[in-house]
Amino acid sequence: MGSPAASEELAELARDLVRVAWLEGDFVLRSGRRSRHYLDKYLFETQPGILRRVGHHLAGLVPAGTQRLAAPELGAVLLGCAVSLELDLPLVLVRKDAKEYGTARTLEGVLEAGDRVTVIEDVLTTGGEAARAVEKVRAAGGLVVGLVAVLDREEGAAENLRRLGVPLTPLFRKSDLPV
Repeated sequence: MGSPAASEELAELARDLVRVAWLEGDFVLRSGRRSRHYLDKYLFETQPGILRRVGHHLAGLVPAGTQRLAAPELGAVLLGCAVSLELDLPLVLVRKDAKEYGTARTLEGVLEAGDRVTVIEDVLTTGGEAARAVEKVRAAGGLVVGLVAVLDREEGAAENLRRLGVPLTPLFRKSDLPV
């Protein structure tokens, strides 16, 4: 990733993310905080050319030795799928809540006790929802070796995940974006 070509690819991807998904206004974030800016993940995740490139670059951040990926619903599912296809690694979907019918699972897919898992996320502020996903994977026996995300808003997520023993590797930090 250190080559000039790779650096230019990332710079172009950052510009494209901002162009299609950066919104200005008054937004309430999942954390409850208010923000004047918002990266709308659905606006870039639903663009095949951008999703493909994001998946490719996120895949390059997945720690060696990862056996399985986990993606929280709904926002990270498309990202998890893109990385899964890029690396040919199985994917587990992490539900916000166990469904109340059928199998009543919190995790969809196969997770074996002891599997080394990397969690895929979209945009992190405090990391609260990511932390809940980590805990659900751990409760099912997975060993969370890292978390990769498209954007760290630099508002506490890295520190909060570090307290859980989970290193965060973002593709971009807010300060990296050309806004």
